[in-house]
Order: sequence, then C-alpha cells, then structure tokens
Amino acid sequence: MKEEKIRCGWSVKDQLYKDYHDHEWGIPSHDDAHLFEMLNLEGAQAGLSWYTVLTKRENYRRAFDNWDAQKISKYTEKKIEKLLQDPGIIRNQLKVRAVVSNAKAFLAVQKEFGSFDRYIWQFVDHQPIINHFKSLGEVPAKTPVSDAMSKDLLKRGFKFVGSTICYAYMQATGMVNDHVMSCFTRKKK
Repeated sequence: MKEEKIRCGWSVKDQLYKDYHDHEWGIPSHDDAHLFEMLNLEGAQAGLSWYTVLTKRENYRRAFDNWDAQKISKYTEKKIEKLLQDPGIIRNQLKVRAVVSNAKAFLAVQKEFGSFDRYIWQFVDHQPIINHFKSLGEVPAKTPVSDAMSKDLLKRGFKFVGSTICYAYMQATGMVNDHVMSCFTRKKK
C-alpha cells in the first residue's frame, strides 16, 4: 500500500489542488510571464476561493492571450465586452478591466527595471523568505513586506493588489515559503 504524502491542509481537496501545491506553490518563480499571470489570478480570487480561480486557469490563459501583456495592454472596449461574456472566467467588470490596467503597469515596470522579476523580488531582497510554521493557523494573511509591495504596486497603477492579495501572490510565486513544517515539500529542499 502506497503511503500518502503529508501536505499543507488547504491542498488536499482534489488532484488539481495537490498538483498546484506540489509543483508550483512556494517554488520561486523568476519568469515574468508567470509572475504576471499569478498577479492577475490572485486579483481575480478576491472575495472568492482559490479553487474557483484554479479551475478556470486554462480558460484565463485562452481568454487573455496566454497572459501576453503587450497584447492585453491594447485591448479595446469591444474586447473587454467580449471577455465579460466569457463563462470560462470570472466575469467581474472591475477584475477584467484590472487585467488591462495591470498589463500597462507591468510593461512600464519592465521598461524601468529591465524585468518585472527584478522589480518584484526586491521586496524580499531577491531571496525567498522561508517560514517555519507548524500549522496553517500560524500563517499570516499579510505582512509588512506585503504592505510595502501593495503600496508600491498601487502607486504604479496596478489594481486588485491589496496587501492580502500581495501576500498570497508572494506565496504562489515562492517569494515566501509557507509550507508547514510537516509538509513533504519541506524535505525536497
């Protein structure tokens, strides 16, 4: 009989969650396209469950030109209206419009810093924060670092980037590792 791996409690709902937990969450990402995707998906999650967004992830990739910020920055009102009719994504007007705003801000950051990666990772001094929590109850919803990130992103024109969203983003992209100590992924390091 195969022994079941011990995972962070939030990730055991089904295989989609397990795969995301095992192969992406908490793993440092330095790919600008992935960083842009995750920023927008975390914003789409606001007020909803991450599972809802995760089940729609492939639809988001299709709908938003595989997260091509150049293309998204040029979306017209007609394109936005079409997106708002797409049942494969979360059809919240503010969230859909935020993706277009975020694409423009993202491109400006890339131009200023050379890459979004160089900009966003500066908030953690370009090294992941490795926490040592024993239970999910110890994991914060936001931190002074996510507060600073949120404030700067908002100043640059990004939308749906409050401190709680930024902290979830940091977890998703491996800027912070909040896998609980009993999680099997801790042994992979």
